[in-house]
Amino acid sequence: MFVRTSTRRNRDGSKVSYLQLAHNEWDPTAKTARTKVLYSFGRADQLDRPAIERLISALTRVVGVEPASSGPDRARAVGVPGLEFVESRPLGGAWLLDGLWHRLGIDTLLRRLAAGTRRDPIVERVLFALVANRALAPSSKLAATSWVAHDVHVPGLDAVSDDACYRAMDWLLQVEDQLARGVFDQVAHLLNLEVDLIFFDTTSTYFETEDPDEPVWRDDHGRLVEHDDTHADDGAAADSTADAEQPPAGATGRAGFRSRGKSKDSRDDLPQVVVGMAVTRDGIPVRVWCWPGNTSDSPLIRQVRDELRDWTLGKVIWVADRGFTSAQNRRHLAAGGGGYILGEKLRSGSAEATAALSRQGRYQEVSANLRVKEVKISESERFVVCHNPDAATRDAAVRANLVERLEAMISTSDRLTPRKRAELRGVISTKPGLNRFLRVTPGGLLRADAAKITADAKLDGKYLLRTSDPHLSTEDIALGYKQLLEVERGWRDMKQVLDLRPVYHRLEDRIRAHVLLCWLALLLARIVETRAATADMTTTWPRALDQLQRLHVGTFTGPAGLFRQTTPPSPEVRRLHTALDLALPPRILNLDPEPATR
Repeated sequence: MFVRTSTRRNRDGSKVSYLQLAHNEWDPTAKTARTKVLYSFGRADQLDRPAIERLISALTRVVGVEPASSGPDRARAVGVPGLEFVESRPLGGAWLLDGLWHRLGIDTLLRRLAAGTRRDPIVERVLFALVANRALAPSSKLAATSWVAHDVHVPGLDAVSDDACYRAMDWLLQVEDQLARGVFDQVAHLLNLEVDLIFFDTTSTYFETEDPDEPVWRDDHGRLVEHDDTHADDGAAADSTADAEQPPAGATGRAGFRSRGKSKDSRDDLPQVVVGMAVTRDGIPVRVWCWPGNTSDSPLIRQVRDELRDWTLGKVIWVADRGFTSAQNRRHLAAGGGGYILGEKLRSGSAEATAALSRQGRYQEVSANLRVKEVKISESERFVVCHNPDAATRDAAVRANLVERLEAMISTSDRLTPRKRAELRGVISTKPGLNRFLRVTPGGLLRADAAKITADAKLDGKYLLRTSDPHLSTEDIALGYKQLLEVERGWRDMKQVLDLRPVYHRLEDRIRAHVLLCWLALLLARIVETRAATADMTTTWPRALDQLQRLHVGTFTGPAGLFRQTTPPSPEVRRLHTALDLALPPRILNLDPEPATR
């Protein structure tokens, strides 16, 4: 009786092996021995190992031999002589991300860009490890080196130094444009993206430091512009202070990268940088940008459109919120056959907002919480008034709370001296929510303005959209703008799941590279969610990660060499790999018969 291996070749050329318990029987008719299969253990790469071990234990007891229970003796008992179990690390998350990294061709692209340079051959693996770290266990770059060495199995990378990480980040900035373009082309092909809408929004991230960076000369894209000293007169001693004030060619202003500005995190007291992101309607982040912290939002969308102009996007309609609705932006986005869907401030008192609210018409039901109507204001643009009943209820509750607070603050103000009343008026003016409902009488008394409260109530749950596209339906305009929430979800995940901050860097280039790593991690996470949804798997990246990290790889080592074996994947992990069309890790991950070197 013996265990034999039989092999079958599939149509695609791959081979599948099966383990069988067999013995030879004599065939008196044919006068030869024939093999008879007593039991089939199944595919060799999908063995039920615990069941086999239990069978071995039972048989050894029958013959009066007790099986070893643990340690090296256990390894010898199950047929792995000379090996000792030394560690177990999570494999599932890194394995799946590496599969996507390869499917998108990012590894090939980075190696091609690094070819012919003096870059370390493992620079691609180092960058993947840093991206995987953001997606799996966000930490500083120094902590990431320890994570790679001890807490995860990264295919093709056993260890990395912090210097190698910083060198890889510096090089990443040099190839940013080629990388972003190449990655988008691969993603569009993999997901069959129909890029007709591009959503753009900005956020800010602050730094726990009191002092902003020193102002330096920058171009209109916020990039550093260096002085050109090659034509300086060697015989003249120029005044250094005067030279510092002379703008170099291409410079439009001076600003520190980490600067104070209008914080979207309510931290105006700390230096910050501005981060922009373009996203498709499916939530796939196309690219990210960084600007100094005091940069105004309005002109940024023009730069973004120009940088994506040469991409194979076809006709694109840009979707952005009301911070980007300037006339100059609208002209720029509509140029060359493009288009836009932009939010408009209803409370701005603009001519368009006033005209839109004065137009009569019936609302069209789009969904349970959205009604729309198109109003005729301009010959060149279309305007759509949207109404959200749920938001209207929230707006009414917020206003009632503000009016109550305002009335409580001014309830005893008539008894104050004019000077004290003016001081109270100054305090209220710093609170925009309260100030918009305040009225000052000719005699200097403070009152809640009933007319403003009534006018504000008419705007509950409403917002105004404007578009240059003549063919979109009213419903598509409203739903297209509503999908801007995908960008907001991207910011939320980047800050809370991938830990965009705290940023453990102070140099501008390192901060920019850090944002790029976060973008790549978000891209991989979004692709996992998108492909899972097409397979009817409603999952988010954190939920998928919880399942993936239960797939471990165990390492055995000793005089006989090194041996790595993976744990069986759960049904959820199998479904996820099937949805992404990725292969599961093999049962035997490494088998190195050479003597171990560590």
